[in-house]
Amino acid sequence: MELSPGIRLVFRPVVFLALLLAAGYAAHVPPHIVLFYTAVAVPALIAVRICVGRALQHFRARSVGARLVTVARGRWPGNLNILTDLRREWNVSYPFEVLRNLLLASHANTVNLRIGWDDYIFTTEPEHIKLILATDFANYVKGNALRECFRSVLGTGVFNSDGDMWKFHRGATRPFFNRDRISDFEIFAHHADRAIERMKQRMRAGYAVDFQDLASRFTMDSATSFLFGSCVDSLAAPLPYPHSFSSPPSPTSSRAPSPPATTPSLPTSEPAPPPADVFTAAYAACITRISSRSRFGWVWPLFEMRRDATRTSMEVVDAYLAPIIAQAVARKEAGRGRAKEKAKAGGRKEEPETLLDELLNLTSDPKVLKDEMLNILIAGRDTTMSVLTFVVYFLSVEPSVCARLRAEILAQVGGTRVPTYEDIREMKYLRAVINETMRLYPPVPSNLRSVSAFHPYKRIAYALLFRLITTLCSCLRSYSRQRRESVRATTWPARDPTQLPLYIPAGTKVSYSVFLMHRRKDLWGPTAEVFDPDRFLDGRFKAHVLANPYCFLPFNAGPRVCLGQQFAYNEISFLLIRLLQSFSGTTLDPAACPPHARVPPEWRHGHGRMAIERFRPSLHLTMSSKGGLWVKMSESPEGDGEV
Repeated sequence: MELSPGIRLVFRPVVFLALLLAAGYAAHVPPHIVLFYTAVAVPALIAVRICVGRALQHFRARSVGARLVTVARGRWPGNLNILTDLRREWNVSYPFEVLRNLLLASHANTVNLRIGWDDYIFTTEPEHIKLILATDFANYVKGNALRECFRSVLGTGVFNSDGDMWKFHRGATRPFFNRDRISDFEIFAHHADRAIERMKQRMRAGYAVDFQDLASRFTMDSATSFLFGSCVDSLAAPLPYPHSFSSPPSPTSSRAPSPPATTPSLPTSEPAPPPADVFTAAYAACITRISSRSRFGWVWPLFEMRRDATRTSMEVVDAYLAPIIAQAVARKEAGRGRAKEKAKAGGRKEEPETLLDELLNLTSDPKVLKDEMLNILIAGRDTTMSVLTFVVYFLSVEPSVCARLRAEILAQVGGTRVPTYEDIREMKYLRAVINETMRLYPPVPSNLRSVSAFHPYKRIAYALLFRLITTLCSCLRSYSRQRRESVRATTWPARDPTQLPLYIPAGTKVSYSVFLMHRRKDLWGPTAEVFDPDRFLDGRFKAHVLANPYCFLPFNAGPRVCLGQQFAYNEISFLLIRLLQSFSGTTLDPAACPPHARVPPEWRHGHGRMAIERFRPSLHLTMSSKGGLWVKMSESPEGDGEV
């Protein structure tokens, strides 16, 4: 029987406390006396540990000619208010406002959040991010805490591993993303045509379409076909209707319906959803859960005391993927005999058709295969869906950009021709629109590995009481566990060359935000928060991006740079081209958006993009639009009959 995450977390401190009580009983010391002195000793031990640690940090920083990172000043002891502010932000506010305000108050681009008296270094400085991702890559690891948080879903895949395991997965997937594969658009064409046809049907019925939902289906079907050779066929399922329509019209109706005076009642029973829908929903639930875990930091297992919250969803995911893996393994075994005969005859070795086939050249372990499939699926589906959603958002609110982009598309490929790899390379404005979208809304906006956000009263009290016991246990273990996860002490250069470098102690948790870095006016000019694709075509591109490549990081950088970035560019470009061949324009439909997902009125009094944004960004592992992106599009005469 597998223990729940919560039981595993409390097991060691509970056993330690039980041993203390047993020792006290043997020495004829009443249990309440043992508990009292434990409760007194642990806070004292924590205080001593903090004070000694701070003194050592100052000493070591001075010894290498450096200074400590500026500490953010919170309203509560231990900066615990930052946690509650972040929780409130994730629910109602604009992304990264709390961290942005902390940076402004500190007059720095790198700050120590020091939450719960632990160091959390947060930065938006390109040179510091370059050190983390590239030049000092080996010194910054994900660590056991983050890996444990994601393990039940991502296992030991490429996004949840360090060291040799990461090198194995990285090396296994790299050969598959060659130019011949990423420039084969047959899969894109099939799924794009289906997606556009679904849109046309819904538009002709007079309804808005949730483009984010449609993009998620397109990317899911494309990714599973390309990577695994087995499409989940999510585009076959019915599209969602606007929130005001609880009962969809008859499919035989030819008229565009009007909103009913009273909301029709839903049927009392519905047919069981197809397996693809069940898999997609379970997959999304797993991603949402592990994202939520990361916000609770090290205490997340306390909220999963009874059982692993991802277990039910992962059982669905495993049941769906198991036959696919088994069939691939069987094909591999059956093909070995044919391959040997072909090799003897001097024939050419067959290339793997899918990523799963590529992985089978290295291992047939179902667990390893499943882990890597899910890891790559996140990169191949979620991030691409995010970019497509935000591109269509900007095309909806910037009609001049939409018209110019459509003109470029029609000039290059006309109204019906399927684009090729060479066509996409020639469309400079299309690439600029995609890049500018990812600058303002990068699909993975930050790497906040350890910052938690929980209830400001009951949960904080519970976590602090529990930490009295776990801290004593960790102190008695003399930091041995931390050293296995820690990086060595280092320094970061100061932006101002006249100032001392910043000292980063060993074991410090570091995080960065490309979302905030992409909007810095000192890096991107006074129009940093304005959507302007031309900045990637004119002299600003040379001044900003070429002069400092690490100020634009939509696909990460260094050894962990996204292997599929060109695949993503091609997939995004292909669907946008087919979309604007079929539709002449797009507009938002705010009335179709659920009320809870609409932009709060107080945002109009904010700054920058917050004041003008017409959707609510939502953060999980990737960025999305809360409540979907509901749009209406005008069908193009040039595109009639093309799909």
